[in-house]
Amino acid sequence: MSSHPVTTWSLEQTSPADLLPAAAPDGDVRIVRAEVPSPEFSRFLYASVGGDVHWTDRLGWTYARWREYLDRPGVETWVAYDRGTPAGYAELDPTDGGVVEIAYFGLLPAFRGRRIGGALLSYGTARAWDLAERWPELAPTKRVWLHTCSKDGEFAMANYQRRGFKLFDTKVELEAEAVTPGPWPGAYPS
Repeated sequence: MSSHPVTTWSLEQTSPADLLPAAAPDGDVRIVRAEVPSPEFSRFLYASVGGDVHWTDRLGWTYARWREYLDRPGVETWVAYDRGTPAGYAELDPTDGGVVEIAYFGLLPAFRGRRIGGALLSYGTARAWDLAERWPELAPTKRVWLHTCSKDGEFAMANYQRRGFKLFDTKVELEAEAVTPGPWPGAYPS
């Protein structure tokens, strides 16, 4: 099996004032929290959004592992819907000390390039900053961070920076080639 270099960039905001919100997208786009933890729905979002950009780390998770993760206090999934159809999501994962990671973020391929990503990232980041208001057992948020890599969409880094995220770390590692999971072969043009 061959391997190739993958660059991972970590970005952060250290104040709610760092957030530079995007304009609202055209049309009937709504962002709603998936309040009922659903391993099936979360796995659907993960595989559908990450299928063409090689998200593979969670594909082997069992139903029980998904349930355990989603049941943790403060883990939230915010879903963008375009006219009632799931278009993408932002997943928030808090850790100790008021740190919240935007663990996963992205759009299904059919919804990219329509200004939904900027709005979803703005909304998801704002929800990371006010997470303790919904989860009083958590410390107030002091830092929101995320990472992106050279496998992600070509506009990912620019979107994060336009929303006010600042680079704090860069790593390059060799990664083994992985089969792209995708929703099914041939679903989207390459």
